[in-house]
Amino acid sequence: MNNHYDRRDFLKIGASAGAALAVSDITASVGANLPIVDPERTETALINPVRIGFVGVGGRGTHHINLLLKIEGLEIRAVCDIVEDRVVRAQHLVERAGRPRPDGYSRSETDFKRMCDRDDLDLIYTATPWEWHVPVCVAAMETGKHAATEVPAAVTMDECWKLVETSEKTSRHCVMMENCCYSRWMLMVLNMVRQGVFGELLHGECGYLHDGRAYVLNTDPKKQWRTQHLIRRNGDLYPTHGLGPLAQCMNINRGDQFDYLVSVGSNSRGLNLFAAGKFGPDSSQATREYAQSDVVTTLIKTKNGATIILKYDMCTPRPYSRIDLLQGTRGIFRAYPEEKIYIEGRSPEHAWEPTDKYRQEYEHPLWKALGESGGMDFIENYRLIKCLQTGTYPDMDVYDAAAWSVVSELSERSIAGKGRSMDFPDFTRGRWKTRRPLGVIEA
Repeated sequence: MNNHYDRRDFLKIGASAGAALAVSDITASVGANLPIVDPERTETALINPVRIGFVGVGGRGTHHINLLLKIEGLEIRAVCDIVEDRVVRAQHLVERAGRPRPDGYSRSETDFKRMCDRDDLDLIYTATPWEWHVPVCVAAMETGKHAATEVPAAVTMDECWKLVETSEKTSRHCVMMENCCYSRWMLMVLNMVRQGVFGELLHGECGYLHDGRAYVLNTDPKKQWRTQHLIRRNGDLYPTHGLGPLAQCMNINRGDQFDYLVSVGSNSRGLNLFAAGKFGPDSSQATREYAQSDVVTTLIKTKNGATIILKYDMCTPRPYSRIDLLQGTRGIFRAYPEEKIYIEGRSPEHAWEPTDKYRQEYEHPLWKALGESGGMDFIENYRLIKCLQTGTYPDMDVYDAAAWSVVSELSERSIAGKGRSMDFPDFTRGRWKTRRPLGVIEA
């Protein structure tokens, strides 16, 4: 019997009625500001311009700022990082784009709290190391701002619950910026799914398979935070790139829900072997013990009976892949090593075919309009800002952030328990049964 979140189950028995009243009171107190627990409402507040404070302006954060600067109707008013040079670099980027110089925050690891206390920001966006995602997002929401975070949104189950409960309590959005949901092929597949091309969805395969040995084993102290996770943890530590797009196609949290998972891990060999060749067999990198398995395989079952195979591999020599396979009663799609599709009654019998001839018919409107502007990374930022500007419920919400991210701890516990079955928490508290699926969004 899985007892990972008995505490949550116990607390919600006594607190569910009170929590519902509290959320209702908060929503009433802010008028029609944000329908966190009721996405069917549309009378949300319009924010234009969207005033942004950005936390974590290293490589990924700087990339996001460059993309945001292409979007009209926003202001980057503040930037925060523990490295002052990065703050200055971000300030210069904004100025060179012809916009006012943002204020800088770099006094300490928690200087983001001082930034969140400002009353002239609408959105706090974070691209920090993983362990800071939840503290930044919680500080943002508790001071009345919306929150957006790089992936994964949280490291532990308790952190996932913290995001959900804070979002509901404050009636503020918390969006995980999963760029792969906006890849060209997965947007097309989502469009095809909505038009019934694949029939009933039965199975998906996905993952994050990326040779990250050189990135993980580096000598820059500012980049070694990920290494510490691999030393002490063993699970699928980066599940959302592959899982997010499939979850949207399968209506997870919107008509279906992850039910349980089972995870197993291989031996840990890749990092030690790579370090021995790069730094020498007697180096600390080569002789230390890494808890992380080279390959982690997770099997997920949904409440409605669909299955997903999720893989994680950052420690072996291999070409990049997210797999991105979706199988239904009428056809199948896969993205790697090249996009192929088979649709019963349309494709040559028993043969894959290229997706080219389907693209003209099923290309997603978002990609048609915006794909050339910067690909999936630009589209994810555009959609976040557009939703805030127009008062539209976001494509990905706090329940998605929690359900996709909690795989990390559940897989760790399953591997530690020799493949023990682990139940998913219901972050929506039953609302998944009636929430509408994500539609095909126009630009």
